This record gives sequence, C-alpha cells and structure tokens, in this order.
Amino acid sequence: MIEFNQVSLQRGTQTLLKDCQLRIHDGQKMALIGPNGAGKSSLFALLNGELQVDGGDLYIPPKWRIAHMRQEVEASERSALDYAMDGDAIYRRIEHGIANAQNDNDLTHWLDQMDQHQGYSVPVKAEQLLHGLGFSKEELQRPVKSFSGGWRIRLNLAQALMMPSDLLLLDEPTNHLDLEATLWLEQWLKNYPGTLLFISHDRDFIDGVANNIVHLHQQALTLYPGNYSAYERIRAEKLAQQQTLFEKQQVRVAEIEQFVARFRAKASKAKQAQSRLKELQRMELIAPAHVDSPFRFEFPCYEKMSAPLLAIDHAALGYAGKTILPDVRLSIVPGHRVGLLGPNGAGKSTLLKTLCNEIAMLSGERSEGEHLRIGYYAQHQLESLDVKASGALILQRLKPKASDQEIRNFLGGFGFHGDKALEIIEPFSGGEKARMALACVAWMKPNLLILDEPTNHLDIEMREALTLALQNFPGAILIVSHDRHLLKATVDEYWLVDNGKVQEFDGDLDDYHHYLQQREEMPADSSDSTVTPATSAAANVPQADRKEQKRLDAEKRQRLAPLRKQQQAAEKQMEKFQTQLSAVEEKLSDTGLYDAERKAELNQLLQEQGKLKSALEEAEMEWMELTEQLEQAE
Repeated sequence: MIEFNQVSLQRGTQTLLKDCQLRIHDGQKMALIGPNGAGKSSLFALLNGELQVDGGDLYIPPKWRIAHMRQEVEASERSALDYAMDGDAIYRRIEHGIANAQNDNDLTHWLDQMDQHQGYSVPVKAEQLLHGLGFSKEELQRPVKSFSGGWRIRLNLAQALMMPSDLLLLDEPTNHLDLEATLWLEQWLKNYPGTLLFISHDRDFIDGVANNIVHLHQQALTLYPGNYSAYERIRAEKLAQQQTLFEKQQVRVAEIEQFVARFRAKASKAKQAQSRLKELQRMELIAPAHVDSPFRFEFPCYEKMSAPLLAIDHAALGYAGKTILPDVRLSIVPGHRVGLLGPNGAGKSTLLKTLCNEIAMLSGERSEGEHLRIGYYAQHQLESLDVKASGALILQRLKPKASDQEIRNFLGGFGFHGDKALEIIEPFSGGEKARMALACVAWMKPNLLILDEPTNHLDIEMREALTLALQNFPGAILIVSHDRHLLKATVDEYWLVDNGKVQEFDGDLDDYHHYLQQREEMPADSSDSTVTPATSAAANVPQADRKEQKRLDAEKRQRLAPLRKQQQAAEKQMEKFQTQLSAVEEKLSDTGLYDAERKAELNQLLQEQGKLKSALEEAEMEWMELTEQLEQAE
C-alpha cells in the first residue's frame, strides 16, 4: 500500500500539494485527473523518486518494482524490438551474465536465472506488445531514430509495459495512439496484475480501466470510488450545493436537452445515430459536473454553403510511386458528420491530406463547391504555430480588420484570458498550444471541418468544450480520433478506410472493435460497398461449413422475423409522428397565429404538438428497445 500522510509539494514558488491524504491499495487501478498545470506529472515524479516531499510523509513499500513511461524522446540506433526489450532490465542483466560467463558453473547459474525469469518468452512478449501498439513486423528491426516523435513515445510505452512491476505509472499513454492501439492498451491494462496509476484525459479509456479516480484540484487530492462516469455524478451533486453553480447547471442542462431534441428529430435508423443519441442523453446527466469549466467556445460557420461541399471521383490517393487508395469516390455535403475508422497505415491521414489539398491526387476528378471553406486541424498542427508571436497577433494576421476586443473575446473562450492572449506562444504547454491551434482553425469560419486527432494534449474540460462546439457546428465534419466519447457524441456515421478502400461502415464503435478482432482472417479483396459486422463474421466460416451456416442463418431469420416486424412497425410509427409534428410546427411558425382572435386555434395546435411529441418519444423508446433486443438475439 502507498500512503500519503499530510504530504506537501512545491515546485519553485508554486504549491502543488498541501497537506494531502491518500491511500493506494495493492492492485487498485487509479486514474489521476485534474486540469493541465495542476501538478499531476510532478506527483508522478514524486512517486518515482525524482522529487522529494516538502512536508509530511510518503510511504511506498521498499521492495516494490516501479515502472514508468518516459516522456523524453530518444534518437537511438537500437532496433524497435531491442528498445522495447530494454524495458525488462532483469532480462538484460541475465543476458549479459550468460554472454560473459567465465566457466560452466557461472553459465549454469545464469541459465537457471533465465529459466526462473521465463526469459525465453521475453522476445515474443515484446513482439506482441509492439504489434498491439501498431508496429508492423517489418518495423520491428527499424532503428528508433527512424520513427517520428509520436511513434517513439509508443516505444517508451512498450518499454514500460515490458518491465516486471508492482506499480505502473503511465502519463497520458493514449496521447499518441490511434483508436486501434487505444482499444488494445485498454484490454492489456485491465489484465495487469499490479497497482496502476495513470494520467489520462480520455473519459472512455478511464471508464474502461479505472476503478478509482483521484482528482487533483486546488492543491488537494480527493478520492472518488468507481470510474470517471461515477466521479462526474458525485461531483455534479457537490457542485449543485453551491447556488450560483446550481443555476448554471440548470441552464446547461436545458441547452443540451434542446440539442438532444433537435438531434432526435433528425436521427435516422442507422445504428450509429442511435448510439449517438444514447451518448447525448448521457451528456444530459454529466453536464452539471463541468459547469465550472474555464472553456466555452463555438466554431463559427461560413454563412454560405454549396452542395456538395467537396467531392472526388475515381481518385487514386497516395504519394509519388505509391498508391494507397486506388479508387476513391466520395461526396461531402453540408450537415455530414463522419468519423473515419481504419487501422494504422490504411490511409486515413492520406485521405484527409488529399481532401485538404496538402497532397495532390495521383489521378481522378476533384470537385469543390463554390463556397467551400476548409478548416483543417492536423495531428502535427502545433508545429505550424508561429511560437514567437502571441495568439492575438496570429489571429490579427489572419483577419487584419478584426478589432482587438473581438480577438480577445474569441481567445477567452479557449481559456486565454486577459494578458494571456498577448503573451508569446513559445513557453506555452502542449495543451495551451493545442487550444491555440484549434482557435486558429475556428477563427477562419470554415464550413467543412477536417480534424485529425484534435484531442491530443487537451485536458478533459477542453475536450468537453470541443465536443459541445462540434455538436452545434452546422457545417460538415470529418474526424479521425481515438477519443471514443468525442466520436460517439459528434458523428452520425462512420466510413471505414481499409484494404485500399473507403466505404461506409454499418455499425457503431463496439462493432468496429469486433471487426478489428476478426480483421486478420477477413479476405482483403472483399468488394462489398458497405462493411457490416456480419460481413466480417461470415469471412471466418470455412468453405466446408457454408451449407450448414446457410441453414442456421435461415433458422435465425425465421426466429427473429416477428421481432424485426415489430421493429419495422415502430419505425413507421416514428416516421408518421415526425411528419405530423413537422406539419404542426410549420403551422406554429405562422406569426399571425399569435393574434388574439386566433387564440383557440393556437391552443389547439399547442395541445396537438404536445401529444405528438409524447407519442414520438414513446415510439422511439419502443424502437430502441426492440433494436437492442434484436442486437442481443443476433
């Protein structure tokens, strides 16, 4: 057990911890959360022995082996595989002993040590870790220095996971991972037998791994039982006890309820749209936990739009001498909200860069709408910032006619209040730079947002503000992200980039997880225009069993037919009530209806509107229940 007893910690003149009490029991999996700059990384340095307490006592069991994920990026000549294996220092020591044994007794001793350590499985374990983190077999022998900074951070993560440990410290482990690697890491950490303390701003990842939350806020450590969703509910109740925050909560909940109602009216029968509806309804519950957030902004949208905004036809995408996506056809129209899925290296970033004209198409036709304005946020957007300038100056350059007050008000929504907007960017943290890069994208009023991992470096409060801003953006959105909450709350459909194709994915993120598990056995030349969970499952059936499989499928269809019929009937009811409701609301938009002599007609329409809304909600609930029953039965 680790115990903080009245612990205080200072860095320079700043007090990070003051008289803190905390117990971390063996085997617990704790997420450490708090705003950027609160001292989370310093607390890790304290546990790792890099810092000493300034007051109180910190007890860590003396025999505990501590593994941590290094943040510095090393340009090493060692291969990726060797670099990962270096994390197991005991294995390397035994290996060195065997290589330098002076006699048979010495060699026998070291070979015995290797057996006890199960050292012969270490290279296999390292390969499995690297594969899970997205490295291909060919990349295992590449030198570390040949990888980009983000991929070197993945190698640092692999080193930490390779080390036999009693306490594992991970500082934002998903920050440079894609969705596939994030899902793999989540599963690995669930099975980790030791004590885990990790810093993360990815709420779905925290929910999947943590069984306790430690909130570092105002120099104090507060322990919450359960995962992140449980923490939000408890914190919302605490904040509601403060009258001013309670009033803000009510306003915020009302705003989200209005948004949910608008989305419900547009939600299609697509499974991912219903998944998003569930996520929005969950946000109604958690919104009160974030009313004291310092961030509140919008993505202004260019007033004019063309349909389509952007289209490409029979396009070959890639680089000189290498075609990655040979025949892409897609069209993006106003209101499109798309999440791009696909394994690492399949071509997601290539597609985004091509759409943004960062790289040219190798062949094919590109058609841009007359009023197209693209706002592009790249994974490496921070590197394009002029760090010698202030945020205010950068926005002034982009719009010379904007007033100083307009610029300051805009930057305030991104957390740059007062003179912070006038400070040069160079000393800013990674999170601050990411917020500034997002502000630059929003400032130009795009009508098509193309976002490649926009949540990297952002803390939870800023991610929540980004999610809300994207929900209210009326233009089109195309997103690649490993943040599942962001995807579930903002997109209506998914496109899958895999096997050289870009096609619709008829499923939600859970289905995509299953697809990834089955992917290695899927035929690479599947020509279906739409990938479904059933498509990937069918690919695993051996030829000899196809006949039996067809018989079983027919039996299942017959068994599920009554349930499917009920679902289709509920769907027709939804469409009927929605059509009637739209007609009533169109009548209510008539300003003459509110004249005194038409009061009776107005009251009748309002009553009809209320009845139709209730009927629509009941039909939707029935449809969703039947859909869930069908999914479980299938």
